[in-house]
Amino acid sequence: MSTHVENLIQLVKDNPIVALILACEVGLWILLGLGLVARYLLRLRTLSTLLLAAIPLLDVVLVVAVTLDLLNGAEPRSVHGLAGVYLGFSVAFGPSIARWADVRFAHRFAGGPAPVKPAKGTPERVAHLWREWNRVVVAAVITSVVLGGLVLFVATSEQSGPLTWWIGRVWVVVGIWLVAGPLWESCGSRASSRFTAGRR
Repeated sequence: MSTHVENLIQLVKDNPIVALILACEVGLWILLGLGLVARYLLRLRTLSTLLLAAIPLLDVVLVVAVTLDLLNGAEPRSVHGLAGVYLGFSVAFGPSIARWADVRFAHRFAGGPAPVKPAKGTPERVAHLWREWNRVVVAAVITSVVLGGLVLFVATSEQSGPLTWWIGRVWVVVGIWLVAGPLWESCGSRASSRFTAGRR
């Protein structure tokens, strides 16, 4: 067994919240896969809807577990803040992940149209990256609200430090994503358009 795997196993043993985050991530893909199988292969649309609707319950379980852990006097760790970040991104990107998987599953097993990926440097690609960045902003807002709520109503003054640390970091991610994503693509698209126009 590699050192990395052993370290991960030890991390999970020492931090039950880490194990729960991993379980939620695995559960998301299991429920999503079962939901798509029920919809397209078994033609059980009601069952598919129920399975897909159960995905957000995983996020509820995670928030409740973190809250109870802090209420029981757990030593505040970065994993508690990480759980809030995971929750924010899960809620913000969950629907788009489901749509992404749905299109590909339908194409593969139900004769649906092939997935379309916007070409680099096109207005469609720029619009796609702006929509993704908007989801990152939503994720940051959700993270801030959840962790802020834990700081105000659950955590003690000693426990609040690691939680507020993550609020700041998630907004740093928003800024980096903005520059490296839609702004970079927009600048490249404009430069390409000017070059093409100049050649004409």
